[in-house]
Order: sequence, then structure tokens, then C-alpha cells
Amino acid sequence: MSPHDPTLPDERDEPAAAVRPAADLPDSTSLVEFSVDLTSHESLRRTHVLAAIGPDWDPVAVLRDEDRARELLYSNLSEEQQRLYDDLVAAGVLPRRGDGSAAS
Repeated sequence: MSPHDPTLPDERDEPAAAVRPAADLPDSTSLVEFSVDLTSHESLRRTHVLAAIGPDWDPVAVLRDEDRARELLYSNLSEEQQRLYDDLVAAGVLPRRGDGSAAS
């Protein structure tokens, strides 16, 4: 198929000589082993991620900043907010921190 001579939906995309008779086709009920090794792709992905992060990335500082942000998020809660927070911790939606209650 070429962009100047598109194949219509009812037409085959192959020349007639390339079409094999059904008798020559493999049994469609038989299983074919298929495996893909993504090791090299994963290594390349990790290389690109680390390159995008850059040499100044400090994972310890990032985690420390996330902890500070979480503490601020759950500080100075009203009674209703504290009750809801405690319910979410008890349900396992939020992780238990310290004594299990939000900082006041």
C-alpha cells in the first residue's frame, strides 16, 4: 500500500503471490512460546531518568522535605479534621506517624 494508492477496507494489503493458501498456514490452535528480555531497555530507562534528575539530586533531602510537608499538612487541625484524620489512619489509608494523631 502506498499513500497514493490506499488499500480499501475490503482489499488485501499484499500482492496475490504473497497470500498463502490456508493449507500452508500453521495450526492456529497451537501455542507459540514468546518471551521478551527487557533488561537492556530497563537499563537505558534508568540511565535516562538519572540523567534527567541531574547530579544535584539528594534523595535524603527530598524525603526530609516530604516529611516536613506532611507534618505541615496535618498540623493545626480542627476537632472534625482531627477525627477524620484519626479515622483515615485507623482504616490504613494514611500511615501511622508518631503516636498516630496529627500534630496540633
